[in-house]
Amino acid sequence: MSKKDKALKWILTIIMLVVGIGCIVPFIFMISSSFKVSGDVMKFPWSLIPDSPTLQNFTGLFTNGIYNFQKWYMNTIVMTGLTIIIKIFFVSFTAYGFAKINFKGKDAVFLILLSAMMIPSDIMILPRYIIFKNLHILDTMWALILPSCVDVYFVFLLRQSFISIPESISEAAKIDGCNHMRIFWRIVFPLSKPAIATMALFSFTWSWNDYTGPYLYISTMDKQMLSVGIKLFSSGLTQDYGAQMASATIVLIPIMVAFLFCQRFFIEGVTSSAVKG
Repeated sequence: MSKKDKALKWILTIIMLVVGIGCIVPFIFMISSSFKVSGDVMKFPWSLIPDSPTLQNFTGLFTNGIYNFQKWYMNTIVMTGLTIIIKIFFVSFTAYGFAKINFKGKDAVFLILLSAMMIPSDIMILPRYIIFKNLHILDTMWALILPSCVDVYFVFLLRQSFISIPESISEAAKIDGCNHMRIFWRIVFPLSKPAIATMALFSFTWSWNDYTGPYLYISTMDKQMLSVGIKLFSSGLTQDYGAQMASATIVLIPIMVAFLFCQRFFIEGVTSSAVKG
């Protein structure tokens, strides 16, 4: 390795180190502050280790008589779980149709479908609100689930993964008497687990962290999601910083666990889906 390459390597390493520290410091601040009393969170100079560690911020989330934190948590779990299950079902079948089934105008239909990605999501807020109101699903979690189940980006992602599966495997299955349904469930779906896990991980993160949807379409507090619920800890004249940090820490845990379990599939899915275009 030449001196120029070594210098470049060191520069890139330093840049990545600085960026990494910049990304992790807010999380360290959040976790540390969640064990502090609210008055110590913004105290200067800031200390990493709390002077008087306390669990009151965590226990207070579930015992206070003002906010129903556990209800919000359960609502978010149910909404996110249903979103992932329904999305995997519809998106994977749609992607299979575009990847493995030949029909007239397939490329044109797929191109029209991809063009929907160019439409800003903010434009759809008012039409969706009117549609949800007419369908009588406003102020229910279905107003959050149904729009998330149709995702053109993941149709494209899974289509690329399905195309990479050799057609000879499907042909051999057809000779053995398998129809498209059996080919999909027995062959294509198992071989595409990395791409499907990638979709599930992204969908979990987006649904779990979604703020705009619950804020616009859910009005009853007992039906609300975590992303909007924890905002109440920062409303009013006083700021309960300890409760904010504790709630943010609890909200972050499922995302970290999901990523740790899906990390291998996530990397494989992103890599394999980029091989064929």
